[in-house]
Amino acid sequence: MATVPSVSYSITVRLEVPAGGNAVSQLTHAVESAGGVVTALDVTTAGHETLRIDVTCAARDTDHAQAIVDKLEGVEGVVIHKVSDRTFLMHLGGKIEMRSKVPLRNRDELSMAYTPGVARVSMAIARNPEDARRLTIKRNTVAVVTDGSAVLGLGNIGPAAALPVMEGKAALFKRFADIDAWPICLDTQDVDEIVRTVQIIAPGFGGINLEDISAPRCFEVERRLRDLLDIPVFHDDQHGTAICVLAALTNALRVVGKDLGEVRIALAGAGAAGTAVLRLLLAAGARNVVVCDYLGAVHRGRQDLDDSLQWIADHTNAEGYSGDLRGAVKGADVFIGVSAPGILNGDDIATMAKDAVVFALANPEPEISPDDAREYAAVVATGRSDYPNQINNVLAFPGVFRGLLDAQATVVSQEMLLAAAKALAAVVTTEELGPNYIVPSVFHPDVSGAVAAAVRESAGGRARTGMTEA
Repeated sequence: MATVPSVSYSITVRLEVPAGGNAVSQLTHAVESAGGVVTALDVTTAGHETLRIDVTCAARDTDHAQAIVDKLEGVEGVVIHKVSDRTFLMHLGGKIEMRSKVPLRNRDELSMAYTPGVARVSMAIARNPEDARRLTIKRNTVAVVTDGSAVLGLGNIGPAAALPVMEGKAALFKRFADIDAWPICLDTQDVDEIVRTVQIIAPGFGGINLEDISAPRCFEVERRLRDLLDIPVFHDDQHGTAICVLAALTNALRVVGKDLGEVRIALAGAGAAGTAVLRLLLAAGARNVVVCDYLGAVHRGRQDLDDSLQWIADHTNAEGYSGDLRGAVKGADVFIGVSAPGILNGDDIATMAKDAVVFALANPEPEISPDDAREYAAVVATGRSDYPNQINNVLAFPGVFRGLLDAQATVVSQEMLLAAAKALAAVVTTEELGPNYIVPSVFHPDVSGAVAAAVRESAGGRARTGMTEA
């Protein structure tokens, strides 16, 4: 639940008020007295007796929105006609569409775009399959694939409920990198079926973006698809998150004057995102990391280690710490959370080293209240848009895929991920850098281009090397 009014719970209330008196000012007062924020007030129809007005306001959640409506209805002379949830209105009919890039105004154009002229193009591709990248949408198209098993912070809600999220992802691809992406929501959570389905639809796409597939299945799905396909496969929950975290941490450590190879890092979360963040941090030079899951620190002496946790135990926690997260945080220079809400408090952050860095990235509710963390930490980042330093994957994945598609890369390498993180960090200039600005805005005009250029350069001559182990 939002702690302050948010546009995510924005409503528009269409109502009538008497034309005379102070009814309009009473509407604003009613919203504010209910704890809402008026963002727009539009008179849509004016008459001698009444005014029809659309009042748009932000609320904290759905119950709060209803409380605002009740408060408006209590204003003398007000008649409520309709209440619209602006978020649901945006999603009506879906958020994306397909449009033709070529005109079809007459028989000549139809004959070239479709039969009989299209047959010549098809035969050219049959003779030389590589021409598909040049002569079809393949060169600029990405499949956004999910099974609905780990959607946002909502959990296993299934493919239909995941579709609005995947539509949003496709819209972001278009907005920030001019890539045509399409949501593919699979009604199966069987690894073999997912892999086979993606394999057989792959000829129509230039890249595969795996999204919201739960761990540990996501690791196997990605590994097998990388082995099978000749186009790049990128699990954004893993690698997009890792790129953004490394870029943000690079700049946060610049703010506090510390070195990645020397700091102690406590990482909460050993799932898909946590493991990918860890691997990229280690590849970038981090040496002292303790990873905790819900059972405590991951170490070689634990008896419940699967392959993924065993890898973590083998590459971290050299001192064999076996306690809980609170103990791991004590004395640490950096806390990174990609786990669960409310697992730490301000007293825990107070035990960290001087000039601590806190990344509480669980969304929508972080591992610790950002306000509490700011009392003790020098730099705080979250995944939320209502606090400074939002670490958002949209900073990474559009540019990464733009670079991959432009380079006609066949795989994603770790060198590309490191290059993307370095480029993203560099968008923030020395003059701009500060405790409240360690990553650029998602709307910064240089972000996608800088990341794309770095990936494109890294892909040159090395696109077939594959992912290397950290």
